[in-house]
Amino acid sequence: MFGLGMQELIVIFVIALLVFGPKKLPDLARALGRGVAEFKRASEELKEGLTAELSVEDEKANASTRPQQYASKDATPQTAEQQEKSTGAHETRNV
Repeated sequence: MFGLGMQELIVIFVIALLVFGPKKLPDLARALGRGVAEFKRASEELKEGLTAELSVEDEKANASTRPQQYASKDATPQTAEQQEKSTGAHETRNV
């Protein structure tokens, strides 16, 4: 726990007890606990927000790198006959 041993924690507790007194120490501990809980909650919200933002960015990147399958307005493939009619080219075959 932060590189502090049991002896260091006891010394810190005794000094806090002498400075703040036995009546104020539980209130300070409670306030410290609430502060730590609020910090954890805020960090989790930030983490979730960043994760969501990164997933949206990944989806955008994947969508922009995918090739477009159909170039027409209605997004349906053209048949060979439709392509010939639109270009006006006609192939004559000798049988």
